[in-house]
Amino acid sequence: MDEYLLDAHEELKRLEHIIYVSLKYTRTVDVILNAVTRLISIYDLIIEALMEKAKSQQLIESLPKSPALRATQLAELYPDDGPLQKYLSFYAFLKNVLKLPRTKREEYRRHVTLVVELEKSTAEIDIDNLTDCEKFVHKFFHYAVEKIEGKKIED
Repeated sequence: MDEYLLDAHEELKRLEHIIYVSLKYTRTVDVILNAVTRLISIYDLIIEALMEKAKSQQLIESLPKSPALRATQLAELYPDDGPLQKYLSFYAFLKNVLKLPRTKREEYRRHVTLVVELEKSTAEIDIDNLTDCEKFVHKFFHYAVEKIEGKKIED
């Protein structure tokens, strides 16, 4: 398996621990932010792996230095790939979550929530949303493994 995909798999394990263990005992927005940061890290590694594959296929000459530029270039390389476009737009959303002003709600309780003011709406990230995000990033990981190595993997 690709080096970046192996690193992404290890990051997935850390993300699972944050969501299913750390958040269970430490219900704070800081733990949610840590999980979002892990999600972005996983995305960066998977995008890097997909870009290396594109480079090996001679679709690009060199890799951009910035993760955001890599994601943009990857989206431009595969404009007709619906699932990839969906994954990359979610990645952009996650990056925005970390940049924008945020507030906390119900810290130290089951429904601890990170509230982020977007341009035209509000995003609320809680334990249930994070669980869905974790499942979504697993799908992206499986998608990338299939695209890079040409085979499906089992969980």
